Amino acid sequence: MKSYSVLALGLAAALGFLATSACAQTSSDTFPPVANVKQLMLDLIHPSSNEILLSIYRGGPKDEKDWAAVRRSAVTLAESGNMLMMRGRARDQGDWMKDAKLLVDAGNAAYKAAQAKDNIALAALAPSFDASCTTCHKQYRPNVFPKDGGSK
Repeated sequence: MKSYSVLALGLAAALGFLATSACAQTSSDTFPPVANVKQLMLDLIHPSSNEILLSIYRGGPKDEKDWAAVRRSAVTLAESGNMLMMRGRARDQGDWMKDAKLLVDAGNAAYKAAQAKDNIALAALAPSFDASCTTCHKQYRPNVFPKDGGSK
């Protein structure tokens, strides 16, 4: 009787593990990407990075409405970096993932600066935004941004 209990417990644990694994795999497969990389760049990433950089270059957000716009753009950039790492969008598991992570990190840092309403911290992030874009574009968009610098 005792051996049946141990066997049943082991079988239940194995079935639970398999069910959890199947659900995790199924859930990611049931959410196919809606936008491709070009659409993410044109409709989310480019406008959001411009919003933040323009705010920085104009002396930083002036009121709550401006800070809210920076927060929205920062979250959009951070989550866009995550979306770039999704299956079906990621070009490889090496540099693409590192470059997308730079975008996530820059977006997160901008969000924290905006939450704290810290113009100095926000302004210090301008090089991070530039680096996250140019690092990726030099490798994956050489026709637009040649490795030797400058655009065509």
